[in-house]
Amino acid sequence: MKQRAFEAAHEARWSEFERLIEELDRRGRASPPRALQDRLAEFPGLYRRICHDLAVASERRYSPRLVDRLNRLALAGHRILYVHDLALASRVTRFLARDFARAVRRDRRPILVALALFVGPALVFFVAVGLAPELVYSLMTPDRVREFEAMYDPAATRIGSNRESAEDLMMFGFYVYNNVGIAFRAFAGGLVLGLGSVVVLVLNGVLLGGVAAHIGHLGFEQTFFSFVIGHGAFELTAIVISGAAGLELGWALVAPGPRSRLEALRRAGARAIELVWGVFAMLLAAALIEAFWSSKTNVDASLKFVVGALLWLGVLAWLGLAGRRGAGTSS
Repeated sequence: MKQRAFEAAHEARWSEFERLIEELDRRGRASPPRALQDRLAEFPGLYRRICHDLAVASERRYSPRLVDRLNRLALAGHRILYVHDLALASRVTRFLARDFARAVRRDRRPILVALALFVGPALVFFVAVGLAPELVYSLMTPDRVREFEAMYDPAATRIGSNRESAEDLMMFGFYVYNNVGIAFRAFAGGLVLGLGSVVVLVLNGVLLGGVAAHIGHLGFEQTFFSFVIGHGAFELTAIVISGAAGLELGWALVAPGPRSRLEALRRAGARAIELVWGVFAMLLAAALIEAFWSSKTNVDASLKFVVGALLWLGVLAWLGLAGRRGAGTSS
């Protein structure tokens, strides 16, 4: 291709890239307006194509003027991407402060189904084990039952863990690993026609209800509930949301509508991944609270209940109200 034809074919893209760089430089690190945010989503792709154009122009020995222009654009794009990083912190903050809550409200139907699959079995087995305490041994082995008893014994030096001497930071890592594992199984289980997500939600609900009833039967209910209430606002909600994301995948496979199953799954996955990113952030918050607050024995239980109630109210308000202004039909 001759240089003139090459320039004519790509000039519009180069000009758009130049305008984006000028506007970003003018705004510095300020949060860009919505119209600019939509264009920024295309920036990495434009940058890669500029680099490709530069390589082509250099290889074909086009004029120094053109090669110099493309080189300047590539350098500017690199600076924007890797120094400013397109205001990454601003985008993450915007997602958590607005977009995630909108996605949760948008997908409220599968979330309500997931909530029923989790809370329903939890309530059933809470009542059942409360009426017949020996039923707990049908849910887990005697050794596992004794582990739970030790974890929530008021005399324990660390509540909610059988790792008495573990450092808080170590426990934070353990909680992240454990909670993310549960959430991932709840999400990925959707690929088995949604049945995997159903099983994970139901089993975790059964376990929560059975353990709560058994611990209460021993008289350790204050220790147990003061431990769970704080981080539970993030952790339990995140598990339900991840299960709902899995149910979306499963429904796309079961009832793809006019699309092929692969296309329906692709579309459902694009929606579900918004929930998954938010779930990951919630589980990090839950692990922090669980390791550095919930497990403490030197904090009065009544204070934990107050803080826990505020955290639940905060999470519900966040998911129910964040991003409603100008949210349109997605809210």
